[in-house]
Amino acid sequence: MTNILIMILQIVQFLLWVATMVIVVQAILSWLIAFNVINTHNEFVRSLWQGLGRVTEPFYRPIRRVLPDFGALDISPLIVLLILYILNNIVVPGLIRQVILSGV
Repeated sequence: MTNILIMILQIVQFLLWVATMVIVVQAILSWLIAFNVINTHNEFVRSLWQGLGRVTEPFYRPIRRVLPDFGALDISPLIVLLILYILNNIVVPGLIRQVILSGV
């Protein structure tokens, strides 16, 4: 039972890492679009941009509701990255340690 719980928590860690990478890729892509290095007239870029937006919007929406409006500056990705970091590097490893120590 302990091994199954540890494997589940490791899968959760991996999914948190994937979510982090998706947000980082979206941020880099937004900078490339903003500085006109690439443009959204390209079908692949537009599809990628829209797909990343659909994936990340559920993470950002609750935070954007709480944050005050900063105009053009959107810090919700930074807050989501901070939350993902805390979950991936503090909470989940702590749970793994608890599972190992308790021997469930």
